[in-house]
Amino acid sequence: MPTHRLDPIDRMILAELQADGRMTNVELARRVGISAPPCLRRVRTLEEQGFIRGYHAEVDSRELGFEVQVFAMVGLQSQAESDLRAFEERCREWPLVRECHMLNGEVDFILKCVAPDLSTFQSFLTGNLLTAPNVASVKTSLVIRGAKDEPGVPFEVLEERLSRKA
Repeated sequence: MPTHRLDPIDRMILAELQADGRMTNVELARRVGISAPPCLRRVRTLEEQGFIRGYHAEVDSRELGFEVQVFAMVGLQSQAESDLRAFEERCREWPLVRECHMLNGEVDFILKCVAPDLSTFQSFLTGNLLTAPNVASVKTSLVIRGAKDEPGVPFEVLEERLSRKA
């Protein structure tokens, strides 16, 4: 578990930035109870160590005209490492695929896809995904609505776990 390198202030910084990555360093320092210069040094160190991978705006896909969200469960003919990597690379090249996760169980991958409409997704499905090398099966599920979309990690669970170990 990599958290042994993080002290409580580092974890507070990460939790605050996860909740609001746009806050100023001065505001972040105030919230975690330290002055601005060491706060900025800590943030830079967290970035360099890979705890912070980037800062992103959360855009509303529907407001931008992407009305369709689909989860595609993909089974491959071969699970050889080279074939798995080739499929992952192909997924990175498809703009409609927003997430790609390799799974353990009945299916090999689950893809989260977005499209402006069903016909665009169907064209991607029949013209790209189903015809991709090594794809044996694809099952899709159309998202009706989302109940929760919480990125990152639950810092309160991490803090509780660490307090039990102390």
